[in-house]
Formats: sequence, structure tokens, C-alpha cells
Amino acid sequence: MTTTPYALVTGASQGLGKFFARALAARGQNVVLVARTKAKLEALAGELRDAHKVLAEPFVCDLAAPEAGLQLARELRERGLPVELLVNNAGFGLRGEFLSLTLERQLEMIRLHDSAAVELTYELLPQMIEQGRGGIVNVSSMAGFQPIPYAALYSATKAFLTTFSMALREELRQRKSGVRVVTLCPGRLRADPEEAEGQRSKVPGGEQGHEEVVAEALRKLDAGGGLVIPGRVNRLMLAGQRLIPPNAVPKIVAKKSKP
Repeated sequence: MTTTPYALVTGASQGLGKFFARALAARGQNVVLVARTKAKLEALAGELRDAHKVLAEPFVCDLAAPEAGLQLARELRERGLPVELLVNNAGFGLRGEFLSLTLERQLEMIRLHDSAAVELTYELLPQMIEQGRGGIVNVSSMAGFQPIPYAALYSATKAFLTTFSMALREELRQRKSGVRVVTLCPGRLRADPEEAEGQRSKVPGGEQGHEEVVAEALRKLDAGGGLVIPGRVNRLMLAGQRLIPPNAVPKIVAKKSKP
């Protein structure tokens, strides 16, 4: 059984997850890569091994399935892969009226964004505390700071993840655990040129590149953790929103978010 520590990155086959994996491997960090797409995972694992001489273990897993986070944590223990950094990044977005979207797909989003993140955190955090070191990066969104009509469940899941992550960070800080927690809330992301569909994020905020967002998150992790809202435009938008009456926010957002 190996005792070599790993960073676990969910949603690693594309988007921010892929860029987190590359940035961590460039630091010499061994990685466990989790996603549903086997071919992309294996290609990324091979790239990281060749470029940075790190250990890269691909795990094909659908974290939107019930109790998938618990099952993944058990498999990691069985294979002797200790995790010192958890990046809860896996996610997807849905747009449309609440009742026009299927219930099962919306429940999958809740399980992926929230349940899987909670399960993995609950299972992997005790070992970090025992060792007196470790880190968790929860990839939330600017969408979590306001109700978004026509993306109601998406914004709600991100609001949950943001508040859970920030509260957990304070609990761990109070007990002097040595475990750092970063809550990352990016706005719109530029299209990834490596992805064929080339779609841009639909969440509110200023547009940024994936590398820029990941670099800012890792700087905050190195500094001890905390909330990260990448980009000056995003921070100004959030400050301005606090001046608007709460009942007016969804009305304003609806005009921009309606399909």
C-alpha cells in the first residue's frame, strides 16, 4: 500500500477540473482524476505523467449517482490512495423553467453539486485532520449569490455549496486543524479552445480564462484558504447587488436569464 499523497480532482476531464489537474501536476502533486469519460481521463493522466513525472490515477465515476461520493471514497481507501487535497469541481448547468426540466436531471444536479461534495468531504476530511494538514477547494459560482430564474436549481445548488464551504472553513480554522478550505466563485468562463463545442459559461459576472481562475484559487489555498471571487468586475457586481432590494434581484436577473 502506498502512502504517497494525492490531490483528488472531480470533473477532471474538461473545464476547470482539467486546468486544476494540470496546475497541481505542474507543482509536482500526484493526482486522482475523476470523471465519466474514460478516454479523456486516460489521455489527461498520460499527459500529466509525461509532462511532470507525477502519479496520475484516472477513476471513471458518475458522481451524480446516489451515494457515488461514498463509493468513490471507499475505493480510494481500498486502493491505498490517500488524499491530501480535495477539489470538488464536478458540475453541469441546466437552463429552463423549473417544471419544463425533468425532475431526475435536476436531482442529478443536486447530487453532483452538493451531495457528492458533502460525501467526499465527510469521508476524506478526518484523515487530513489526523495528519494536521490538507486542503479542500469547493468550486461554486457567482450564480450562488442570487436567485436565478430559469436556472433555479443551479443557483440554489451553488448557494448551498458556497455557504457549506465557508462555514466548514471557519469550523476547521477554529479547531486549528491545519486544513485549508477555499470557496471558489467564478463568473463566466471563456470558451475552452480544446473543447469541440466551445460553449461559454452562462453564469453572471465578468468573463475570465480557466488558468487565471485556477491560479487565483491556488494562491488563496497557499495563503490559508477563504472565499475567492475572481476578477474585479465580479467583485464589483456582488457589492452592487447588496444595494438592491432582495425582492427586486430575481426580477432583474430574469430579464437576462430567460431562454
